[in-house]
Amino acid sequence: MSFGDPNNPYGQQQGGQPGYGYPQGQQPQGQPGYGYPQAPPVQPYGAGGFAAGPTEMPGGVKAARVMLFIIAGFQVIGAVLFFLTGAAISKAQDNPALKDDIQFKDLADFPTGGVYALGVAVLLWGVLAIFLGVKFSSGGNGIRITALVFGVITAILGIYPFVLVGLVHTVLAILIAVFVGKSDGSAWFTRQRA
Repeated sequence: MSFGDPNNPYGQQQGGQPGYGYPQGQQPQGQPGYGYPQAPPVQPYGAGGFAAGPTEMPGGVKAARVMLFIIAGFQVIGAVLFFLTGAAISKAQDNPALKDDIQFKDLADFPTGGVYALGVAVLLWGVLAIFLGVKFSSGGNGIRITALVFGVITAILGIYPFVLVGLVHTVLAILIAVFVGKSDGSAWFTRQRA
């Protein structure tokens, strides 16, 4: 029976010979040879074979959530202003002293139902913002896409009809779209749920 070259430190050792580099009688027992792993390989995926995803909401997603709640607050304030404007126009239309005023004539011709409808639309947009913000912790990719579309539409509406008032809406909406659209936002909304 041949054990190879006895002077080769990397070869198989003979039975009674001590290991390479150890004094006689002090060779550690059970130590694997060179190149053998000490532990099983680390698996990057969970038990199901899917990526586990983040366990805590990323900072950008948290910021987008807060911005949705801020937009919802502004929407409620805007709805209240629309309802108050509708009530003021309705009351002014009944005032006989203002009926002859030429400047008021244009305002009086505007239907109060349209002002109330705008108030309801603004309020519903705020409710959608609250809904999206609440669903950020448990929602899936559909909530992410809806928040992205919400941000884009809000930014466009903030630019066009409400330039001065909508500047804050535009900035917040753009940030929402960016934070939700980033890779860590995508990883949060597409994570595996227990």
